[in-house]
Amino acid sequence: MPSSKKQPHAEKTKSFVSVHAWIIWLLSALFMFYKYALEVSPSVMTNTLMSTFNISGAALGNLAACYFYAYLLLQIPAGLLLDKIGPRRVTTLAIALCAIGSLIFSKADNLLVAGIGRFLTGAGAAFAAVNCLKLIANWFPQKQFAFMAGLMMTVAMLGAVGGQAPLAAFIDAMNWRYAMQFIGIIGLALAAIFWLTVRDLSPTHKKDKHLVSQSISLIDSLKRVLKNPQGWLLSVYSGFAFAPVMIFGGLWGISFISEAFQLSSNIAAQSVSLIFIGFAVGAPFFGWFSDWLGKRVVVMFWGTLVSLFCISAVVYLPGLTSSMLTLLLFLFGFSISSFLLCFTMIREISLPILAATAIGFMNAFDALLGAISDPLTGLFLDIAWDGKLVDGARVFSVSAYKTAFLALPAFLILALLTLWKIKETYCKPSSPSSLP
Repeated sequence: MPSSKKQPHAEKTKSFVSVHAWIIWLLSALFMFYKYALEVSPSVMTNTLMSTFNISGAALGNLAACYFYAYLLLQIPAGLLLDKIGPRRVTTLAIALCAIGSLIFSKADNLLVAGIGRFLTGAGAAFAAVNCLKLIANWFPQKQFAFMAGLMMTVAMLGAVGGQAPLAAFIDAMNWRYAMQFIGIIGLALAAIFWLTVRDLSPTHKKDKHLVSQSISLIDSLKRVLKNPQGWLLSVYSGFAFAPVMIFGGLWGISFISEAFQLSSNIAAQSVSLIFIGFAVGAPFFGWFSDWLGKRVVVMFWGTLVSLFCISAVVYLPGLTSSMLTLLLFLFGFSISSFLLCFTMIREISLPILAATAIGFMNAFDALLGAISDPLTGLFLDIAWDGKLVDGARVFSVSAYKTAFLALPAFLILALLTLWKIKETYCKPSSPSSLP
């Protein structure tokens, strides 16, 4: 009889924890939404920013890349801090920093201040993905990790969509400064809600030594991650696979489509948004599909290969109709979202307590490629520029874009070559005794 009396209370606790887990996931995913909206926002302001600050394409690329410089520098420290201190305290400060950076950017009257604002935004955003994946590991069963990570990216890519066509319409109706100021205020509100709601561990995980042990120092944590050769390969693949999304979708794609297909900026922004919509649909699908198939690498290989053909066709195939363009952009985003499985794989080959550190290490390669690619693409465009100006902003020819965009297929080919060296995990976590 005593056990029967306790049973309803246990079921109620279990239900509460489940609801709390979803609320925590949602808030973490909203930070991802916020992060991606800010990350891609310069893509709808290329002409405006070049005109406002009187800068070249390379300078604009450097301004956008200030975000990635901070993101790169803080990825590994972000993972270490989240593993050591916990997501609640660290991430609340990160969201606030992201918002403050946006507010500074909105008030910038010169390129230096704008760069500082962009840098601070990237510094806060560096914690977004690592935080969400860490909390998924702490609150959800291992078997749900791939699907939940994919669902996280669905929300994140909706943020990227929000940072394209809707933001472009807002800027047209109001002003880019008001838009960024409004986004900054929203971020401060999100930070407050995150602090009040999120807890680091679910009640069922508080006694798990692999999740909560504090015996591993920051240096030892990093050493364990760096000693894993598969972690290096997965990180290199991740960087090369995601770089084309950042180059085309995050900065230069809208201006290219406007010039190549003679479309308005708003229509071009809507077209590029299809990349992120495709990504949002594909990320949870590939998480589920790879779990069902029992394999990760083969899914990433075919997804990366299809994305290579799609983005190459968008840039280099002549005579594309608008319907073909939209289909190819959607398929590019859908297929390249398969790369996200590498985050699940690095979770599978790492101790749970090192999850954030390992994921941060991988994310650093994504940031490194972004920090290099945006200004490098702008430099190639400047070299090929024919002197055309519209309202003080440089307008680049289609041939200039095609030359600069040679990096897109090159990166995807390198990603495919890296995949050949990556060992399949068969969707199973490695035993603690076999980990470095």
